Formats: sequence, structure tokens, C-alpha cells
Amino acid sequence: MVKQERIEFLADNRRYTKRFMYHIGRQCRKETIGDVAKEHNLHWGTVKELEKQYMREQIKLAGTARPKVIGIDEISIRKGHTYRIVVSDLERRIPIWFGGKDRSEESMDEFYAFLGAKSSKKVRLAVMDMWKAFRNSTNRNAPQAAILFDKFHVLRHLGEALDTVRKHEYARLTGSSRKFIKGQKYTLLSNQENLSSDGKKSLKLLLAANKRLNTAYILKETFGQLWSYNREGWARKFFENWRESLKWQRLKPFEKFAAMIDKHWDGIAAYCKPENKVALGFVEGLNNKIRVIQRRAYGLRDEEYLRLKILSCMLPEL
Repeated sequence: MVKQERIEFLADNRRYTKRFMYHIGRQCRKETIGDVAKEHNLHWGTVKELEKQYMREQIKLAGTARPKVIGIDEISIRKGHTYRIVVSDLERRIPIWFGGKDRSEESMDEFYAFLGAKSSKKVRLAVMDMWKAFRNSTNRNAPQAAILFDKFHVLRHLGEALDTVRKHEYARLTGSSRKFIKGQKYTLLSNQENLSSDGKKSLKLLLAANKRLNTAYILKETFGQLWSYNREGWARKFFENWRESLKWQRLKPFEKFAAMIDKHWDGIAAYCKPENKVALGFVEGLNNKIRVIQRRAYGLRDEEYLRLKILSCMLPEL
């Protein structure tokens, strides 16, 4: 029987040291596998395996997940509505779980199984979109946790309502009246501070030319005030006044949006409590980071690599 001795300074690939593995891992945080392979005259598969070991070391040093405030979201990993769930610790501001087979209740249950019954009972707040499966699983596995609907997902629904109004107005109008609306989706849905000077001019012309779009745009802009209140009663009064202003405006997409907010009010009003004033922008920022990771790893069908990449993307370098 031959016994292989474990030499601590070697990486899993015994042709390389751990020090070199750490170097490759750090390089891969900034460059593609192909670029790093070319720079070091290595096969891309070797670089990928060294990076995977580096990321496992990062995750191991991060320790066991015992979150009290979690953010839940789904990401599309390929075409055809293929989803995975990403859960983050919003207090530590790091992703802690990537998995499931889709965005179903059963897949969400897998996260709570990973967390364990004891740790699940310590979750006090779960931030998510209004997807029923996430809510049902959380209510069953962590019944003590308050549910808060993510502001950015809510505003995305509002943006979709505004874009529907834009499409209706384009279909309703004819001739030169259409020219102010065509191709202005980005202009309408963007924050004004993100628009170029030309974009701001186009927006001003559009809103001056179309009264209904002007009204819809103002309603969209003012709705964000809802998250500024510290008492639910004040927030509710603001919402009722906002919904009242929809009367006689003939903005059906906005009326549907208001009905959705009313139906899910508890999950929105939860933000009024001081202990629930968490950094809601983290989940949105993580989504943007994941999209960058997916673009850089285009064509790589290794889901374990994607999982490690996501779980380590907010962790410090080794």
C-alpha cells in the first residue's frame, strides 16, 4: 500500500504551491480565466481549478452562516427560464447561499435546510421580491421572521407600469405627435441624475408634449417617498393620497400597480420600523455584480464555478 504524504505548502494540483494558487486567484478576481492563462502560459483548465481552490479557501475563512437579516433573490443562469436562488447576509453584506433547481418553494426550502432549524429560527428579517414561493417557504421555515419586500423590485413594477403607459400613448397617437415618444423608454425610466444633457432635454420635450405621460412620470417619481417614513400610519396616508391622485387619470397600469401594493402592504410597511432600515441596495448591487461575472464567464457551463464565484465575490482577497 502506497501512502501519499500531504505537503501543506502545495495546492490541490501538486505541481503548484498554495502561494501560486493565491496569486492566480487574486488575478482572476480582475481578469478572465483566458487572460490569466495566457499571461502565465498555463492551460485555462488549470487556471480555473486553481481559482476554484482559492475561492473555496475564501468561503471557508468566512465561517459558518448564521444570519439575522437575509436578502433573497433569483438569477437567470441561462436562457429558457432557468433560475437559481441567491441568499445574502445583509448585515455582513455577503452572499451566503447559491442553489436550488429553480425559484420554487421546494428550492427555497433547500436554503433553510442548509441553514439548519436552529439558525433558521434566528432570522428576524427576510428581504425579498413579491414572489409567493419565497414568502411561503420563509413563513414555514422561519415563522418569526418579518418579511420586507425589496424596494428596487417594487419600483421595477412601477417602471413597467410607466412603460406600458408609454406604449399605449405611442399606439394612440399618429403622425408627428409620436416622434417625442419613440425610443424614449430609457429616458423615462432612468433617474434624472443619470441622464446626459441630451437625455434631460429629450425628457423635458417629451413631458411637455404629452400630458398623460407627464402625469405618469410625476407619479412614478413621487412614489419613492413611501420609504422615507418611520411610522406605518404616515406611510399609509401617503399611499392613500397617491392612489387617490390616480382618479380620473385613465392610467390603468398604475391602478393595477396600486392594487398590488395594497395587497402586499404588510411587506412594504415593515420598512417603517427602525430595526428594519437595512441596506436595500445591496441585493441590487449584487445582482449587477453577478451579471458582470456571467458576462466574463460566457460559455463556461460549470455551475459549481459560478456558485463559488458568486459566494466569494464580496469576500476580501487572500
